[in-house]
Amino acid sequence: MATFLHRIGRAAFQRRWLTLLLWVVVLGAVGAAAANSTESTSSSFSLPGTEAQRANDLLAEKFPAANVEGAGARVVLRAPDGEKITSSAHKAEVAAILKDLRNSSSAVASVGDPFTGGTVSQDGTTAYVPVAYKAKATELTDADHEHFERALEDGRDTGLAVEASGDALAPAEAGVSAEAVGFALAAVILFMTLGSLVAAGLPLVTALVGVAVSTSAITAVSAAFELNSSTATLASMLGIAVGIDYALFIVSRYRAERAAGHGPREAAGRANGTAGSAVVFAGLTVMIALVGLAVVDLPVLTAMGLAAAGAVAVAVLISVTLVPALLGFAPERSRGRARRRKQAAADAPNPAGAPHKNRGKVSLGERWAALILRRPVRVMVAAVAALIVIALPASKLELGLPDDGSQSTSSTQRKAYDMLSESFGPGFNGPLSVIVTGQDSAGAKAAVTDMRTALGALDDVKSASPPVFNPQGDTATISVVPKSAPASDATKDLVHDIRDAAKDLKEDTGAQGMVTGATAMNIDISDKFSAALMPYLMVVVGLAVLVLIFVFRSIVVPLKAALGFLLSVLASFGAVVAVFQWGWLKDLFGLEQTGPIMSLMPILSVGIVFGLAMDYQVFLVTRIREAYVNGADPRRAITAGFQHSAKVVAAAALIMISVFAGFVGATEAVIKALGFGLATAVFFDAFVVRMTIVPAALALLGDRAWSLPTWLDRILPHVDLEGEKLAEPAATASDHREGLVDSSARG
Repeated sequence: MATFLHRIGRAAFQRRWLTLLLWVVVLGAVGAAAANSTESTSSSFSLPGTEAQRANDLLAEKFPAANVEGAGARVVLRAPDGEKITSSAHKAEVAAILKDLRNSSSAVASVGDPFTGGTVSQDGTTAYVPVAYKAKATELTDADHEHFERALEDGRDTGLAVEASGDALAPAEAGVSAEAVGFALAAVILFMTLGSLVAAGLPLVTALVGVAVSTSAITAVSAAFELNSSTATLASMLGIAVGIDYALFIVSRYRAERAAGHGPREAAGRANGTAGSAVVFAGLTVMIALVGLAVVDLPVLTAMGLAAAGAVAVAVLISVTLVPALLGFAPERSRGRARRRKQAAADAPNPAGAPHKNRGKVSLGERWAALILRRPVRVMVAAVAALIVIALPASKLELGLPDDGSQSTSSTQRKAYDMLSESFGPGFNGPLSVIVTGQDSAGAKAAVTDMRTALGALDDVKSASPPVFNPQGDTATISVVPKSAPASDATKDLVHDIRDAAKDLKEDTGAQGMVTGATAMNIDISDKFSAALMPYLMVVVGLAVLVLIFVFRSIVVPLKAALGFLLSVLASFGAVVAVFQWGWLKDLFGLEQTGPIMSLMPILSVGIVFGLAMDYQVFLVTRIREAYVNGADPRRAITAGFQHSAKVVAAAALIMISVFAGFVGATEAVIKALGFGLATAVFFDAFVVRMTIVPAALALLGDRAWSLPTWLDRILPHVDLEGEKLAEPAATASDHREGLVDSSARG
């Protein structure tokens, strides 16, 4: 592997214009394909294998006239304190609002009337108006949203409280995106780490190229594969993350090889052969984690994982081809300021991994390694104990999907949610749809009667609407309003109780009963994610351990890497539960309301953080193993590895933490929790696990850490990740002939 990538690095450096041209052609081709893709991304969402999805499919079959894809809104109206919405004056104001809503867009299909439709609260203070659209939410124009908002404002001018919810509302405008803030912070961290604008800019440029290629490709195939609009977002986020990390490690290794006395082209080849090999296998572990999302058996999540894995593959290809080529355009300026060259040369290790006798200042990474090596047992016990304590709240993790009740209290959606909850009951915001279908109309009517009787016997049912039959009369829907809030345990229990009643109904009459609706869908997806989490962990961690055994030629090191990851991700879950579910320090993070954690977060966090964790593991431990293979004893190898990798691993982790922490400033609790969880997970894994527990464990294990059973050693091919075959004099003969060896580095 090292020899192959070494040749690629030298070739890309030598033929830099051709390499650059090839990537420009690729970018132009996928960009043109994306521009010619006129179809928009899909907003559909399905849960195969769940009862809620089967019920939705049955509704589409039995009630084909229903416009289930059209956008909708619910406008909530409330009279001033002490007044009734049913008074004649307010009725006239409501009529004017209804007229404005009907005229707000040609896409409006219908606007209900609260006084004839029975949508006025019992105390007469509040009413709601359902608004249905002919078009999908993604097809509504800015003018449609503007006219709708103007109708609401005109209604507020009358003195009524007018709020709205639904997918017909305009999406919230984003300020400066978290990606932009993170990208700016990444530039600052890279410059501080590398000390050169050229060297710092190179990872940013290659990451942008990679993201442009991958997102353009996703856009081009979105229509054909019905990809969700979130697919490109995840691919972009991970593409930037790993793209910067991978280029950073290759550029850093190039600088080290130049400091060791190699000419520019040979240094690019050696950087590609060593750090590039680590990039390939690190990328492979990330792709395993992302492709493994298919275990959940959720089409949207599977597509997101495959697309993100493709973005990582593009980042790997760019890192081992375009990065060496761009180094060829500025071979000297990529090294940083001249006054730092002598320091880099002095810090270069000898072939055995021992520090050079003329070395200057001891690096912070070496100091940290020395501190750990003095008391490895105490350090490891303290770090593991701290992570376990932080992880304890994770045992109380509750999953759910966000609704309007989790939005900011200043949003119109949240205000509408609260008004409906106060006037119509907590369960009004999460009604359940009970579907009853029989073999004929007579059987269906009898089954519906039995189901309504069963519903009346359930304590948490506040009301059940009269059944609505399809034209054939063999299927009916019953709207059930719970007494409890949509995200409460009582509502979840009610869904299971209704499904138990449906089982009894089938045994007695042969008719089928099912429960669906947004609340039931949320419950089903939470159950699905909870059930899939352990199988996903087993598959992903198991495959990654096999890859790492292949990489490190060790059994202990991969197992330790996997256990360390589990500690860090559980600790991040514990921190999320403590803050976003229990409310600890919630004011510090601007959290207005606590509640269940988004169902998708644990699976996504595991996939993203596992990939990044294995990145840091591969980049840090390969330098340790490289020193060990070249003759250093286990403890000196740890110091040598930290000398060269600790700084760039810390920089890569800080970049990711900055990117993810940017989401904590979002107004939505869901986005806050995701950003907080990812940022804490990366912090725990990079700084507590990889840079504290790993060196302590390696020091305690000594030579045993790098042992491999003889029979397994014979089976596994040797990939030469450490570049053993590249070990030769500091400057090659070809370097001398080309006059490319830097005299200051040799001196």
